[in-house]
Parts: sequence; C-alpha cells; structure tokens
Amino acid sequence: MKNTTYLFLLISLLVFSFKITSSASWGIDSAHSRLGFKVVHMGISDANGSFDKVSCNVTTSNDKDFTDAVFDLVADANSINTGLEARDNHLRSEDFFAVSLYPNIAFKSTSCKKVKGKKYLLTGNLSMHGITKEVNLTATHNGYAKNRAGVDVAGFKITGKIKRSDFGIGKDMPVAVVADEIQLEADLEVVKN
Repeated sequence: MKNTTYLFLLISLLVFSFKITSSASWGIDSAHSRLGFKVVHMGISDANGSFDKVSCNVTTSNDKDFTDAVFDLVADANSINTGLEARDNHLRSEDFFAVSLYPNIAFKSTSCKKVKGKKYLLTGNLSMHGITKEVNLTATHNGYAKNRAGVDVAGFKITGKIKRSDFGIGKDMPVAVVADEIQLEADLEVVKN
C-alpha cells in the first residue's frame, strides 16, 4: 500500500512538473499576417511597404497571456514590396538592403513583459544589413479564436520605431528625401502547433 501511494505521488509530481515546464509552439498563418513598414518621404507623405515572405514562431509556457513568449521572426529581404518594381529593386541594391549579401532580416525576442491589459513590452535583437541591435517594440495581444480546422489561433499587432542609420541602410540617402525613422507594423496570426 505504501509503495502504491509513493508511486502515485511520484507520477502526480512528474505530470505536474511537465505541465509547468512544457511549452507551446505557435507558427505563423501567412495568409493572415503582414510585416509592414512606413517611412516619411520628402517630409510630406508616408511611403509604405512590406515583406511578402515571413516566417515566425512563438514559443511560450503560458499561452493564456503570453507573458514569457519568445517571438522568432525571419523576413526574406528580397521579398520587399512597396508596390513599385523600380523602387523595390533599388531597395534590394547595395544602396539600401544589399540583399545579395544580407538575404534575411531577423528578430528574436529576449523578453516579453505585460505592461497593461493586452499590451506587452517586447524586447529583442533585430538583425538587418549585417548589424544586430536591441530594440523595444509594443505587442498587443488581440485575442484567441479557432480556425476552420478547429485549431487555436492567436492574433498580435506589433509596432515600433527604428532608425535606418543604426543599421547602415541607405546611408547616402538624405533624410530630407527619406526619413531616418522607420515605423514598423506587424499583424501576426499564429496557429498552435
């Protein structure tokens, strides 16, 4: 009887420990996600663009509020799309992203802290154009749903600002023509694996 009780307690402890330490993984739903950016052109208008090929994985041990989530995102720099082929080709060139040398743009979070309500401070390393810098972004957890297959999905809007000069992008382009500050905006829908 004593051995049965100890065995039951040991199994219960192992199951409880697994629930605490196991993590959930969420992958991007590319059809319902977008990684975009905006920059002021000539001080009078916004020029918008996006990257059409993006992968993202979100890992968390607490998928009820994503407090400890790790966001791991990679964008294909060659997939830049501003709606004008000549401009996209210029952005792919050595003048800007130099995609032949630096084909990927990557972000991996090091911290995800709830600020208030659905807002999180997302801190991580952004690697672009051969340079890695720590950046702070704002993540808003828009909620949960189930897709047509009955699988859990979660939505996020991630915003932030970076300076292109910090990454050596367009260093010969005057800020009077293209502003130094770039606004980032990602709409991510992730599916639980």
